[in-house]
Amino acid sequence: MRKCIRCGAEMVENCDIRVEGAGNGVVLAADARKLFSQRLGKPRVAVCPSCGEISLYMANPEELSR
Repeated sequence: MRKCIRCGAEMVENCDIRVEGAGNGVVLAADARKLFSQRLGKPRVAVCPSCGEISLYMANPEELSR
């Protein structure tokens, strides 16, 4: 369970990011300087139903240590 950093309410997790007008989506990469860097996964989004704050996070952070 994620808590909102602004108001402390319980956030709605596992939301997705969609980029309008493009089919590519958003992917986290290991090295921003490389064009074809190792892909770390898609970011997830948590949304606060009280104040609208959003939080980006990785569903599987253990993949960062690989």
